[in-house]
Amino acid sequence: MTEKYIYSFQKGDGKNKVLLGGKGANLCEMTQIGLNVPPGFVITTKTCLDYLGNHQLPDGLLEDVKAHIGEIETLSGKQFGDRRNPLLVSVRSGSAISMPGMMDTILNLGLNAQTLTGLIEQTGDARFAYDAYRRFIQLFGKVALGIDDQKFDLHFAAVKKQAGIKSDVGLDAEHLRQISELFLQVVLEETGKPFPENVYEQLELSIKAVFNSWMGKRAVDYRREFHITPKMANGTAVNVVAMVFGNMGNDCATGVGFTRNPGTGVNEMYGEYLVNAQGEDVVAGIRTPKPVQELAQEMPDLYKQLVDLRNRLEAHYQEVQDYEYTIERGVLYCLQTRNGKMNATAMVRTSVEMMAEGLISKEQALLRINPELLEQLLHPQLDPENKAQSVAQGLPASPGAAFGKCVFDADTAELMGRAGERVILLREETKPEDIHGFFAAQGILTSRGGKTSHAAVVARGMGKACIAGAEDLQIDVRAHQAIIGDLHIREGDTITIDGSTGLIYLGEIAMIEPSFSEELKILLSWADEFAELEVHANVDTPERARMALSYGATGIGLCRTERMFNASDRLPLVIDMILADNKEARQQALTRLFPIQRDDFKQLFEAMSPYPVTVRLLDPPMHEFLPSEHQLEDDIKALNLYKLMIQGQQVTLETLGLQALLPTPFNYLNEDVINKAIAKKELMLKKVKELYEVNPMLGHRGVRLGMSYPEIYQMQIRSILEAVALCTQQGTPILPEIMVPQVITLQELIKVKSFVDQIQQEVESQYGIALEFKFGTMVETVRACTRAGELAQVAEFFSFGTNDLTQATFSFSREDAENKFLPLYNETGLLEDNPFEVLDAKGVGQLMKMTADSGRLTRPDIKIGICGEQGGHPQSIRFCHHIKLDYVSCSAPRIPIARLAAAHAKLLEDDYRMG
Repeated sequence: MTEKYIYSFQKGDGKNKVLLGGKGANLCEMTQIGLNVPPGFVITTKTCLDYLGNHQLPDGLLEDVKAHIGEIETLSGKQFGDRRNPLLVSVRSGSAISMPGMMDTILNLGLNAQTLTGLIEQTGDARFAYDAYRRFIQLFGKVALGIDDQKFDLHFAAVKKQAGIKSDVGLDAEHLRQISELFLQVVLEETGKPFPENVYEQLELSIKAVFNSWMGKRAVDYRREFHITPKMANGTAVNVVAMVFGNMGNDCATGVGFTRNPGTGVNEMYGEYLVNAQGEDVVAGIRTPKPVQELAQEMPDLYKQLVDLRNRLEAHYQEVQDYEYTIERGVLYCLQTRNGKMNATAMVRTSVEMMAEGLISKEQALLRINPELLEQLLHPQLDPENKAQSVAQGLPASPGAAFGKCVFDADTAELMGRAGERVILLREETKPEDIHGFFAAQGILTSRGGKTSHAAVVARGMGKACIAGAEDLQIDVRAHQAIIGDLHIREGDTITIDGSTGLIYLGEIAMIEPSFSEELKILLSWADEFAELEVHANVDTPERARMALSYGATGIGLCRTERMFNASDRLPLVIDMILADNKEARQQALTRLFPIQRDDFKQLFEAMSPYPVTVRLLDPPMHEFLPSEHQLEDDIKALNLYKLMIQGQQVTLETLGLQALLPTPFNYLNEDVINKAIAKKELMLKKVKELYEVNPMLGHRGVRLGMSYPEIYQMQIRSILEAVALCTQQGTPILPEIMVPQVITLQELIKVKSFVDQIQQEVESQYGIALEFKFGTMVETVRACTRAGELAQVAEFFSFGTNDLTQATFSFSREDAENKFLPLYNETGLLEDNPFEVLDAKGVGQLMKMTADSGRLTRPDIKIGICGEQGGHPQSIRFCHHIKLDYVSCSAPRIPIARLAAAHAKLLEDDYRMG
């Protein structure tokens, strides 16, 4: 071979995770810093891509594999396939980015009828040997031969039942021998061939199976869900490692640990172990493990070695590590380490504490946290005032609370999730193939397993509530029910789980908004030190403004005045304004709306003082404030029926002479009142038909409304400026900004500015004070981008409305695109991201850059920001920093994300590439 496809642990570059995968690189690095790692080698990710592309292993690879097996034989003193002193190996996956449980692993490879006999003679422990054999047959059968786990599980359960044994450890050597024979028969029946005896054939098939698992459904789903692109991780490496055994007796154990608590971030020994077990028993949740602290009593010397291993790992990698280990006959081996997947609470706390300890710098503390992770901190928790009694308790595996309808398989969870249902996924233990159910579920509940089980690790990484090891809960997946004593919980029943306490409740429990931790406040204060972009909020009420302030917003980048119009005390006035058939009638409605709008703005300015508040003048088409044509037709039909009932009622009462006895409110709802209601509904229906547009989002909206009905914009401008005057009078420092939407020409801006200038003079004269404010435009049409230099003659600021600008650039209707073809475009790679979530830097971004450059040529001090939904996305924020915008504006819950992302944008600015 001309290309190097294999590296031994002694020679591989521990920093090259792209080539060797995270697991392989770390095994190389741990070996080279002197940790006790079993000997082995890594087959590169490049080999995987070659194999997947050519449908065959590269020429000469198997010969090189044999040569490296020879090196393991030399280091271990054992021989691969040898009857007397057999070498067994594990074959494990490992991509550049950790994807726990998403790809395949095979243990105990090298066992056959001959080596099994040798293993029994070598160890003197037939039970151990047959246990290793049955595990290998099942794993190999599932991974390399594609046989369903259930085919094996049925036989396993039958032998246990026949023997009257509940726990796996109760099986003796003869039971395990029977199970092994039955498993070999399963392989023959399912494949038509006997189980392969040639150990190199086993190894070849396993290498291919691990490579193929890169394109398996669960791995593909995982990469899509977590936006893992080929640039981040492409292909999986294969790690071939000499087996060490934790199941050779009571001086053996296997365990998983984190160098700090991944749920809370507390600096403590954290993990679980099992005596006389193999690694998959811990992570698969087949047996409920013991907390690592108990090892100090069972094996005190080894516990001290484990503490030392934990300290060395964290000091070397300068990151919280998730490590696996095995104790074989009193010797501790480290099998792997990787950066620990933690929830947001733990990531924030460990960042702050590791920086305080001098382990990492402030910059590292910020950069080690994915900004999107902070969204977890804004998930609801159970209301502490709730008095509900829990019905069961498990291990608190991933914090946060969730409620939903019970489902017992991943497929149902996915189907119900797509239908908009909130679901909780219940399983005995989860497996990697359940991953699509995790994506759909609000939370996960298992009856077996511990805090390092598959369910716990994946749920924590997703920020989803999880309870594991709820052993009082009998989960019957086939019957789609869970049993707690006499209580039966069936599919579709609602439960609430609290992943912070492990408590399970029936029904939906009230929840509360979370509060900021002191550690998060410290971390975000560091972010603000580095960030150049300001972070504003898209909010429309004083309450939301105060929330945005508590999250760290430094202004309002978008106040949508139409949101104010939808309140119950304003909507009737807005409807009257729309129904008015002349300017005078419309002005009457606007006169009643004016003081309400003025008070709205005054309260908003006060809430956000002293920061800027950008108020967008009315944008949506008029018809959006009216019921639909279909709804109005139904209302009129119902009113006419009610009118007939009123007439019949009146005739009845008059006939019996009882009209005076009719109680309130029936004495008020007479025929005249019903006729007035019908007349108003008919007028509304007529207006809806008049306002009908083929494509209203490209029709009579935004500044075009201001041109057609100048009195609407004039009322809003007066409301804003009088609110400014009132705040100024009372000494409240404010920075108001008036923003015009949907502008396409300079003439539109000049026209609206003339309204502003006239009303400004009148308000200043009325209140006897000078008003300070800015006037600008939203940039959301392609023509506005091309005429930006001209618009900047009048506009003092630009704010990119990237929702509409994206629709215009792509010629997509967002609703149609997202419901029809956009998922296909993303899945097939026609588009890398949904452009309505992540700013399209190559298209929309280029329009933004052109706009900013042109605007600054005309007005060097022009203020420029973004207020579309993409403004809260970290990748979009990096682009906004790149083109030197002044601020981003996003929904209040995304403000912490945006603050951290703004710091990342500055710290990583030299590495920025649009791709």
